[in-house]
Amino acid sequence: MSESPYIPPKVWTWQKANGGRFANINRPVAGATHQQALPRGKHPLQLYSLGTPNGIKVTVMLEELLALGHQGAEYDAWLIRISEGMQFSSGFVDVNPNSKIPALLDCSGPEEIRVFESGSILFYLAEKFKAFLPTDAVKRTECMSWLMWQMGSAPYLGGGFGHFYTYAPTKIEYAIDRFAMEVKRELDVLNQRLATHRFIGGDEYTIADMAIWPWYGGLAKGERYDSGEFLQVHEYTHVIRWSDEIEARPAVQRGRMVNRVMGPLEMQLHERHDASDFLHRTQDKLAPKT
Repeated sequence: MSESPYIPPKVWTWQKANGGRFANINRPVAGATHQQALPRGKHPLQLYSLGTPNGIKVTVMLEELLALGHQGAEYDAWLIRISEGMQFSSGFVDVNPNSKIPALLDCSGPEEIRVFESGSILFYLAEKFKAFLPTDAVKRTECMSWLMWQMGSAPYLGGGFGHFYTYAPTKIEYAIDRFAMEVKRELDVLNQRLATHRFIGGDEYTIADMAIWPWYGGLAKGERYDSGEFLQVHEYTHVIRWSDEIEARPAVQRGRMVNRVMGPLEMQLHERHDASDFLHRTQDKLAPKT
C-alpha cells in the first residue's frame, strides 16, 4: 500500500474540512438546520425526492401503478436538491427524520401518513394498491428477500465503491479494492439468479426489480460511476439482459426522468404534477439551476 498508515485517535472528532464532493452537507448530527415548509400539490401522494437510484425506485413504482389504472397513485413530485441541503429543512425532517430522499406523504386518508426509506415506500405502495407484490406466500417471501437484499447491498455499491472510486478526494487502494470485490460479488449473485429466472423474484415483475434495477441495472450497463471497464461489467450478461427488459418499459422510462437533474436535458423533468408534464416540458423546466 502506498498511503501512510492511519492510526485512529482515541476519540473521533468531526473535521469539517475533510474534503470530498459532499463535504458541505455531511455532518454527524441529525435534525433540521433551517425552518422551511414543504410544498404541497393537489394529488393524494406527495413525493419529495431526487432522481438518484433510490429516488428512481419510487417514481418508477408510481408510474407503473398509474399505467395499471390506479388513479389513486397520482402524485406530485417535488425536487429536493440535496447538494443545497434542502433535506435538512424542518418540513423535510418532519417527513423523514433521517434527512434522506425519497420521502412520501400519503394524504389520501383522514390522517396523513409519512413513509421514508425507499424500500419501505415500495412496500407501502404495493400493499396499498395490491400490485407488484405476489400474494402467494412463497413468491411474496422471495420478493421481499430480494428487496431486503437490495437495501442491505446498496451501501456497498453507493456509499462504498461509488464513494471511494468516484467521489473521495483521495484514492485509497484498500478501500477501492475492498468495495470493488464486494460489488462484483453482488453482480454475480444477480447474474446467477437471472440465469434461471426472467425477473429477480421469478416470473413476475415486482418491487424487487424496481428496487434493484436503478442501482445494478445501470451499473451493468456501464452507466454508474464511469466504472464499466474497471469492473468488467460486460461479463454479467444475464443482468444486462434483465436490465434491457426493465429499461424498455414505458413507465420505467417516465419514472427515471422525474426529479432528475443530471444527464441530457431531454431526460430531465425536475417536478412532476401531471402526466402531461412529460409531453409539455419547457426549457425553463428542464434547465439546470445555476
